[in-house]
Amino acid sequence: MLTTPTLKPIALRPGWSSRPVGAHLTDDGVTFRVWAPKHRDVRVVTGDGTTTRYVPLEPEPEGGGFLHGRDEHGRAGDTYWFQIEHRLAPDPATRFQPRGVEGPSQVVDASRYRWRAAGWKRPSLRGRVIYELHIGTFTAEGTFLAAVAKLDALADLGVNTIQLMPVAEFAGRRNWGYDGVMLFAPSHTYGEPDDLRALIDAAHARGMAVIMDVVYNHLGPCGNVLPTFSDDYFHREEGSIWGAALNFSGPNSGPVREFFLQNACMWFDDYRVDGLRLDAVHAIVDHSPGHVVAEVAAAAHERGGFVIAEDDRNDARILTAREEGGWGVDGMWADDFHHVMRVALTGQHEAHFANYTGVLDEWVETLRHGWYYRGQHFKSWNRARGTAAGHLRPEAFVFCISNHDQVGNRPLGDRLSDMISPEEYRAMSMLLCLVPYTPLLFQGQEWATRTPFAFFTDHPGELGGNIAKYRMNEFEHYGATYPAAMLARMPDPQAESTFLAAKLDWEEREREPHAGVLALYRECLRLRARHALFQSPDRNTWRVDPLGTAGLALRWHEPERDWVLVVSWRKGVEFAAPDDTRHWTRVLSSNESRFGGASGAEMIAPAAVLWRGEWEQSGVPGERDGRSAV
Repeated sequence: MLTTPTLKPIALRPGWSSRPVGAHLTDDGVTFRVWAPKHRDVRVVTGDGTTTRYVPLEPEPEGGGFLHGRDEHGRAGDTYWFQIEHRLAPDPATRFQPRGVEGPSQVVDASRYRWRAAGWKRPSLRGRVIYELHIGTFTAEGTFLAAVAKLDALADLGVNTIQLMPVAEFAGRRNWGYDGVMLFAPSHTYGEPDDLRALIDAAHARGMAVIMDVVYNHLGPCGNVLPTFSDDYFHREEGSIWGAALNFSGPNSGPVREFFLQNACMWFDDYRVDGLRLDAVHAIVDHSPGHVVAEVAAAAHERGGFVIAEDDRNDARILTAREEGGWGVDGMWADDFHHVMRVALTGQHEAHFANYTGVLDEWVETLRHGWYYRGQHFKSWNRARGTAAGHLRPEAFVFCISNHDQVGNRPLGDRLSDMISPEEYRAMSMLLCLVPYTPLLFQGQEWATRTPFAFFTDHPGELGGNIAKYRMNEFEHYGATYPAAMLARMPDPQAESTFLAAKLDWEEREREPHAGVLALYRECLRLRARHALFQSPDRNTWRVDPLGTAGLALRWHEPERDWVLVVSWRKGVEFAAPDDTRHWTRVLSSNESRFGGASGAEMIAPAAVLWRGEWEQSGVPGERDGRSAV
């Protein structure tokens, strides 16, 4: 049940300390602050490699379990541990772990980096074209700095926003990022904190916004030190498939909420990201009147940023302004579009796909409203799912035909382009690029890469040895039944070869048929950038009409012209110009030979064809025809 938050000031709750946790440089050394209510005798062991200093921590006068202290000789680059009795533990709010989760924390000077894109201003969500990428597999090197070299290619493609899969420090050398345990520290496997700042700075210099994917619903199974400091970080009765739920509304939850709010603010303040993507919000347990997600959104808005949530409930209140009783989140992943498309084109019906038939009505309703389920019965839950969505701005719905989940949660990590025909893939790609909502691309889909993106980890010991079994159990939990032959070919998540196989082959994009698909994406996204009506237009300027049993038409209206995108995924359908009083010109077809289509087959489905209609000389400028689009 979604709790409707109450309206209240943003940032930290009344009575909370606004002092940050972790280690922070001051004019007179380094201050340390940690929440450790179960301990009294805590000290910091710190030094520069040649000398060691011991800093006792004292309880704060106002109580609450916070301890603090100051090292007057401390400086950036020092490493440190918290010593609790005879145990050394890294800082739960560490800003960098140069030797990973088992090593000491390091003092970081967040103000040292000299930002070059000084005039950058955070944009709104409207008009974004998002590109989701995983730092470790985006390039051969798998580092923040190596990713900088690929930004020009993304800018040339027409991407104006990159979304980084979670980079928080995790156990081992490789991970998707959703097993992070030190949420304030960018993973040392990708580079240093200033390397991440350099990537964000370089993106801004190219006019590209940056979204950070963060996980506030669970922590990874290895390297989590929070329980060392307090038993109250996790809820004692609530949990999820990933383990214990974080304690956002139980006893002593105030400092836990503060910890995560400070984390959200850090990405904006210290790294200058433009937005956050919150993973699996439906798995965040918070029974308080003001949901923690609403507070994160408010803190982002105070900084001019935006927040996108992943939430499977299709609840419009998440996207409703706080003044109107909602959470104030700016956007949501709207997976209904992907699921309808996938079922129609591949015939998949396992797991969540069992709730879709892929018939034309589902396509049209999803494209008209933003999501398909708006109160209908949902078989998997045996209850209604969703609320009305037609009143929400189109940019609030993030559409995709591929993302890390929809690729990586298949046993082989195979791509959509491996499962459907090239004609179908080009048609769906063109629809995505011009859809009135916010399009999201997953790395490599723009050239129909053959590179898989299977699940990979590097967990130690018995846990690592059982990851493949856990993966099978997860498939069973979600009702995903795959052929035995496919499961037998599933790569070992722990094998380094699985990770290496997921690294993009950037040379592939220069070869056919990949180069043709890339050209289609580039042409569509440039068209989207040139014409404001394709950039999350107001709902009263476009409509969706069904065509036959396997086609639809998206029609946009401008005073001087109309545009019609006709899409059909059934073979053999021939397209004709829209039949009304305008003079229609074919602008683009997904089956053109330059995109990999057969010569002379530009107007044969499966295809997407874009038409532009101008008024004839005898027409009345601004008059709308009102007849069917085709």
